Amino acid sequence: MSDTPQIVCNNIWKIFGSYPERTLETIDRSLSRAEVQEQTGHVIAVKDVSFTINKGETFVVMGLSGSGKSTLVRCISRLIKPTAGEMIIDGEDIMAYDDAKLTELRRFRMSMVFQHFGLFPHRKVIDNISFGLEIRGMNKKERKAKAMEVLEKVGLHGWADHYPRELSGGMQQRVGLARAMAVDPEILIFDEPFSALDPLIRREMQDELLKIQAEVHKTMIFITHDFLEAIKMGDHIAIMKDGEVSQIGTPEEIVANPVDDYVREFTEDVPRYKVLSVGKIMREASAAPGRMAPNGLTNTPSWTR
Repeated sequence: MSDTPQIVCNNIWKIFGSYPERTLETIDRSLSRAEVQEQTGHVIAVKDVSFTINKGETFVVMGLSGSGKSTLVRCISRLIKPTAGEMIIDGEDIMAYDDAKLTELRRFRMSMVFQHFGLFPHRKVIDNISFGLEIRGMNKKERKAKAMEVLEKVGLHGWADHYPRELSGGMQQRVGLARAMAVDPEILIFDEPFSALDPLIRREMQDELLKIQAEVHKTMIFITHDFLEAIKMGDHIAIMKDGEVSQIGTPEEIVANPVDDYVREFTEDVPRYKVLSVGKIMREASAAPGRMAPNGLTNTPSWTR
C-alpha cells in the first residue's frame, strides 16, 4: 500500500426522489434522513460523505442494511450518479465523464464482484473468466492463457472445462473473483461478496482474497455488514449509518476509540488485545501461512478460525 491517493470522494450526496437537486438546495442539511423524507418525500441515501483511498489499500465500507454503503460504492463506479460532490479517480473527476469515458473506466480500470455470482450458466468456467477480455477484443488464444493464469491463482486448477452448475457456491465465487481479476483492473470493488456463503467457506474466501491482495496489491473497496469481516479485511474502515459516515479509521483505531454508541455496539464483542493480530498481522502475513509475527502470534488468530 502506498501513500498515493487513488480515489478521493469529496462531499458526495445522493438523494432519491423527483427533484433531488432542488431538494438538496433547499433542505436544512442538519435534518436527519427521516425528517427530510417526512418533509419532502425524498430519501437521502448518501449524505455529505468524504474520504480518500490510497493506491493498493483495502478500504472497507461497513454498515447495516439501509446504511447507504452499497449506494455509496455505486457512486464510485458511477453506476449511480451522485446528486452532488466530486468523485476523483487518479486525479480526474469522473462526474464529468461522458458515457464513452465511463465505459472505458469500467472496462479497463475497474471491476466488481457481487454477492450473487452472476456467472453465465451456458459458459464453461474458463469462458466465464475470460468474458471481460473477450469484450475487449482480445484473441481467443491470449484470453484463454490469461484466464488459465488467473484460474490457478484463485485455486481452481482442473475446473476450467466445467460449468457453473457443477461448482459449489464457494467455487462459483472464486470464478467471479477470477473474472474480475482477469482484466487486470486498477480497482476491485466487492459488494458483500461472501455473505451468501457458509461460515467456513466464507472464512476460506476471506483468507484467499487476503493472500491474493498480498501478491497483486490492487486498490480494493469491500462492502460488508459484518464487523469481524471488516476488521479482518480492511486497512481502513468507514462505518456508515443513515447515509452518513460515523467513523473512518484503521481497525485498531475504531476498536480502541469508537466515536459514538453506534460504532461502540459493533466493537463490544471484539477482544481488544487480539485486534492487532486480526487486523495488521492477518493482512501482512496472509501470504505466508504459519509465519510468526514480531509479537509471537501466528497469522491466524484462534478466534477467527
